[in-house]
Amino acid sequence: MKTLGIVLVLVGIVMFIITGFSFTTEETVIDAGPLQVSAEKEKSVNWPPYAGGISIVAGIIVFAISRKK
Repeated sequence: MKTLGIVLVLVGIVMFIITGFSFTTEETVIDAGPLQVSAEKEKSVNWPPYAGGISIVAGIIVFAISRKK
């Protein structure tokens, strides 16, 4: 349980520092025999800053509960 608490705190800190990431995918727009037209599309994944705070608080609680036992 201590390990889970530490991991949650670390994940929360990383979520505060990095609020999201983006990546590029290649999609085929037209596929007509030998002719193929592709387009690159950039997609992003973002999370709100309070999600990192919730993770940190949950990690501290889990760590504190595991120390009492």
